[in-house]
Amino acid sequence: MRTFIILGVFIVNIHSLSAQKLVPTDFSFRSMAVGNTDSTVNNMLSNVITEIILQEDLQTNSSLVWLGTGSGVSVIIDTNTVEAIPDTSGLANSQPASSNWKETNRLPQGGISAMAVGDQGSDYEKFMFIAAAGSENDIPVGKGLAFTYDATDSVINWTYYDQPIDEGEGDTILPPFADIGFIQALPITVPQANVTYDIAFSDVVDINGDTIEFAWIASWAGGLRNWNTLTKPSFWDRIPLPLDDKFELNTCINPNEDPDSLWQLESDTVGLNITTRYVLRDYELNPRDPIDGGNHNHKVFSVLTYSDTIWVGTANGINRGIVGVVFGEASSCINWEHYSYPTHGLSGNFVVGLALQRHKGKRVIWAATVNADDPTEQRGVSYTTNDGLSWNTALLGERVYNITAHDSLVFAATANGLWKTEDGINWARYKPARQAIPVPNTAIYSTDEVLANEVYSVAFDNRTYYGNNSIWIGTGDGVAHSYDLDGLNWKIFRAEYDQDEDYAYPNPFSPYTHNVIGGDGYVRFHTNEWSGTFVIDLDVYNFAMEKVFAGSFDRRNASSGALKWNGRDTQGRPVHNGVYFVKLNYPENQASKPSPHWVKLIVVK
Repeated sequence: MRTFIILGVFIVNIHSLSAQKLVPTDFSFRSMAVGNTDSTVNNMLSNVITEIILQEDLQTNSSLVWLGTGSGVSVIIDTNTVEAIPDTSGLANSQPASSNWKETNRLPQGGISAMAVGDQGSDYEKFMFIAAAGSENDIPVGKGLAFTYDATDSVINWTYYDQPIDEGEGDTILPPFADIGFIQALPITVPQANVTYDIAFSDVVDINGDTIEFAWIASWAGGLRNWNTLTKPSFWDRIPLPLDDKFELNTCINPNEDPDSLWQLESDTVGLNITTRYVLRDYELNPRDPIDGGNHNHKVFSVLTYSDTIWVGTANGINRGIVGVVFGEASSCINWEHYSYPTHGLSGNFVVGLALQRHKGKRVIWAATVNADDPTEQRGVSYTTNDGLSWNTALLGERVYNITAHDSLVFAATANGLWKTEDGINWARYKPARQAIPVPNTAIYSTDEVLANEVYSVAFDNRTYYGNNSIWIGTGDGVAHSYDLDGLNWKIFRAEYDQDEDYAYPNPFSPYTHNVIGGDGYVRFHTNEWSGTFVIDLDVYNFAMEKVFAGSFDRRNASSGALKWNGRDTQGRPVHNGVYFVKLNYPENQASKPSPHWVKLIVVK
């Protein structure tokens, strides 16, 4: 894969190839003004849901569902209430390097590229990290990270950090790594192409036997970095990963005990003073492309941690690390094994997602892969049942965004929908989410459907509040929750403009790019809240007021789905570009007769 480097300013063009598009779209999604719907509080910020994080607080009896959206963070408080976490444009890589953190009660503005909470049931279950991103001239830009010790508090206090960057020019020597030695590295000096795509927490034991909670971030140009939640330092340690052509890197060897180790002794003379230091031998941490002297394995997409083990997905495969002890406040040393295509049997070398499955005493590591340099690579998933000694593949050809597992079940969120397996071999695909919830004391259903094939995120929920075994999915058309694992019926949460207005969205509308499902794109219509009516008639007229389409929506029919139009006329032909007038015929209230409500729609293909 060819990327582009401008010397002096490190810029990776992450959108130069389709395989590099690791998020649904750019992070500069349009914000949506939201209001109350159906007598609920609905403050969803966007319908693009890239992250779903579950958190439970037994002290307050709350079961939170955190949503990372294209326009910020929203949280589902209960089955009817969605709140937004306040943000501000004042947090966006604005601090000088010497003070790149700030105490705040707001998040940075932007799309949410990564979220993580501490292990539920542990001492760190209320910890949360959030990463934001945007774009400048079609280049993704990291907009920083925010950390809190208590994400369940009524007023959350965050520590904001600029997107981690380095000081220096050209090749430089990083500060001591794990109190062992120094590492030569290319400094990453700008937030451009330095987006954090994944975050994980882990327990690390220090030299005194005490446990320290660390946060790990996976960034494209920024690589793998970690951070001590105890001391909350203002900097993130860069973690060395194996070179592309190496299958291991052992950094826990003490050079004083093994003089022939990977660490070599170097001397510097400054005036009359001579200093010596150990430097990692024949190594440079450099995320440039190999053609420019760098390593794809230093571009990081995903991170997974448990016990003393860390798995890292990069642009050159998967790395399994065993974490050593922490000396003082420094980062921990790690011994790495590196697996890549085709040597180790992965389906592809871009590893964009990782998941851990525990079932019947066995541990399975799942990886979502995307084809990279080699034309024989394939999209799909790779998995190992023996900690990397061998790899199997599945769902070949599918663009997988996210994986999660619980007991025997594994779920994969893909460009073609949600998949489920119990053995890794036989997979079943869910139908797109549809909602048909009876309205109490009426013959009316609350009907809706997700108008998107793509599922970007998935979470398995075994909390009692949500029925012990249920699933959540995030799409480009909202988030949906099913109490049954077969996905027979869903409740859909979606951002709304204004409950008191009639409108079409998106508007302008393209049937080729908006809400595409089953080969058709759809525009959705929202109506003023009404009661006592079952049927809404929908007529579409062109600019000459010639009727091009007529349809009807019946709320009594559980399969009605959304009030929508696919941009085709009554003969099934795509309409021309232009302005259209849509008449929605329904009564204002239970006592009134049906009356027309007009919406103007622009179709642009």
